Parts: sequence; structure tokens; C-alpha cells
Amino acid sequence: MHGLVAASHSPFHPDGSLAPEVVPLQAAHVAEQGMEMVFITGSTGESHSLTRDEKFCLFEAWATAAPAHNLKVVAHVGSNCLHDAAWLAAAAADCQLAAISALAPSYYKPATLEILIECCAMISRSAPKLPFYYYDIPVLTGVAFPMDDFLRAADEKLPSLAGIKFTHDDAATYARALEAAGDRYDIPWGVDERLLDALFTGARGAVGSSYNFAASYYQQMWQAWDQGNADLARHWQKRAADLIERLAAVGYLGAAKALMSWRGVPVGPPRLPLATSSDDALAQLRSDLENSFPEVLEPSRAAV
Repeated sequence: MHGLVAASHSPFHPDGSLAPEVVPLQAAHVAEQGMEMVFITGSTGESHSLTRDEKFCLFEAWATAAPAHNLKVVAHVGSNCLHDAAWLAAAAADCQLAAISALAPSYYKPATLEILIECCAMISRSAPKLPFYYYDIPVLTGVAFPMDDFLRAADEKLPSLAGIKFTHDDAATYARALEAAGDRYDIPWGVDERLLDALFTGARGAVGSSYNFAASYYQQMWQAWDQGNADLARHWQKRAADLIERLAAVGYLGAAKALMSWRGVPVGPPRLPLATSSDDALAQLRSDLENSFPEVLEPSRAAV
């Protein structure tokens, strides 16, 4: 997962029901933003608020829509029920998706690194030909093991292991994981507002929700970094972080989904337990964006 990978929203109707008919528009929009890969049914996709059948429905929708835009699809299959996760892994393989990923069970948490690896093995065995990425996001799962230790311990037990989706803002921990990975494993970064730190540390890819609507910020930042222009790279990273902070002030995921809808990609509101921002808060947000970040409100050409 090199370059920018968009973490896709799961589209809902206003009443909260799944809206898979929006996926072709999402695929066209993401491709328009310069993406070559999407990560679906993850945290941005409200994974734990989806049923198993809904996830499978999205797998099918993306499997149909993605090829028309030369997009590869990585499906998050993790679940507190490992049997569901294994079933979804097999379903992703049947849909000929590019790879699978899974976070740790987070209600009954694996108590040791060995148990975590057993959980990953149970999932990956159902799709042995698909690259498998462990999804490390301790702020949400409460499961925190050193990822360099994970790579060393999983080396022989997870033959389809491709790497780690690293969503943790500790650059030192990331550096140790990159060193352990060497050239064998891929470790895309998952904290959008600190991508520049990750590039400095050695990242070659990143997965994020804000790449759906602010990809140009990160593309310009990455280009500046490649050209050795640190000041310009910091400028674009700060602009992206300021945008994220503004969205987070009214509830990040709900605000981000509203922003997508304003651009003509109607992904609907978030599901409970995530709250939907009030109409007044969203109206104020839109006004603020028009004044300070007008480019992120430009209508998607895919929607016109």
C-alpha cells in the first residue's frame, strides 16, 4: 500500500440503511483524486456498525465498481467474532479483492502477542492467497503490542502476512516497526495529520480518511518532501491538520461525511453510536470551510 490510499466511508441513506448504489460514484471520485487503491469497511467505514451481510454487500459493490477506475480494493474483515472475520476473508477472496486487513478483537482482548497472532492466523487461513495486513489501532481497540515484536513473532505463523496498517502516532514505535519490516513487509501510516513525520521516518504509503476530500494537500506535501522543500511540506501538512481539527470540532466522521455530500458524493450520516452534528453546527462548518478551505468544497467532477 504505497502512496496515498483512501479509507472509504460506508455509504448510508438518510435513514441509516446501507446505500451500496453510491459506491460507483465513490470509486469515480476517489480515482479523480489520484488514488489507485481504497481501504473499505475499516474505521472510516464504521466497521463495527455494519453487519456481516452489509460488509459483504460492500465487498461486492466495490469489486464491481473498482475495475472501471483501475482501483485496487483492500477490505477490512476484522470483527469481535473471529468466525465472522474468517467468513469475510473468504468472501473478499471470492470477490477477487486485492488484500485483506483485520484489527484485533476489542471486547475480549487478546492477552498476549501469541494469542493476537493466533487470531490473525485464523482469519488469514480463510484467504491464504490474499495479502494480509494486521490493523494496529490501539486507541480504538485497546490492544497495544510493539509492532516490531509482532513482525518477528508472526514471521513463520502468518505466511500471507504482507504488513501492518499502522494507526498510532508514536514515530519512534513506527521507526522500530519499519526496521523490523525491512524489505519484506509493508507498513502504511494511518494518522493523516502526522503524515510528514512518517515520511521523515521512512513511510512509503499512508491510509487515511481525509484523502477522500483533501488529497491535493497531501500530494503537494509529499511532492515538496521529495524535492527537499521542508518548509513547503510543513505548510501543506499544517493546512491538512488545521482542516482535520476544524472537522473534529463538530464530530470528525459526521463532518467528513457531510463534506463528501457537499461535494456531490452522498455517503449519508454516520450510524449510532457516533453522533450526527446538528444542522446549525454543519451550517457553520460549511461557512467556515467556504472562507478558509474553499477547495475542499469543489464539486466532484465524478458527480457532475
